[in-house]
Amino acid sequence: MSLDRKEIAKRAAAAAAVALVEDGHRLGLGTGSTAKWFVELLAERAKAEGLDLVCVPTSLRTARQAQAAGLKVVTLDEAGWLDLTIDGADEFDPDLNLIKGGGGALLQEKIVATASDRMVVISDASKQVEHLGVFPLPVEIATFGWETTKAIVEETLEDMDVEGKIATLRMDKDEPYITDNGNFIIDCHLRRLGDAEELALALNMIPGVVETGLFVDIADSVIIGYEDGTTEILSLDDEDDEDEAGFD
Repeated sequence: MSLDRKEIAKRAAAAAAVALVEDGHRLGLGTGSTAKWFVELLAERAKAEGLDLVCVPTSLRTARQAQAAGLKVVTLDEAGWLDLTIDGADEFDPDLNLIKGGGGALLQEKIVATASDRMVVISDASKQVEHLGVFPLPVEIATFGWETTKAIVEETLEDMDVEGKIATLRMDKDEPYITDNGNFIIDCHLRRLGDAEELALALNMIPGVVETGLFVDIADSVIIGYEDGTTEILSLDDEDDEDEAGFD
């Protein structure tokens, strides 16, 4: 199978994350293009080595992929506390704060990640930024009174350390996009945000806001895949590690 450079990078990051999985692990499975590689490679390893794994997906599409690949899929309540969650990100900063939710699964992704001993992010280098905010920040909101909620979100942004103040309702063709939880998403076009924790707290105080795509102090490490098949690990303890080996 011939892959373009970005897919090579994503696959490399996913392969490095698969190596972290141990027999008997209870795993959180993320959502998105890089997480899709992880599920595929995890299923291959689990089958080849006969691993006993319990997997909690963060979206319906990840659940379908994992089940089709032969992985054991259960709910978070059935699994209980998880050993490890592997997921992608739309952006990550030097403190490993994330923007997630481009794929619309931010609520379940955050629940699963915080119910894990460790969250490891897999990404290509294009998602690494000095300051979050270039990627629009998803905010999941209740459908009831959504226009009022959107207006309050925009008003709140006026008092935040952000460059952009515009929030737009995410659409699916001609209809509002509906999350797996039956909610809407508004995307906040911030361009740059100064204090991720302050912004997350302010937005989560708004009635009608279900959750934001700001993941603050949740990720433990990020595996960056590069276009030559190598990887680099960024960790909160600053113990960076680089794997120069490619993959088959």
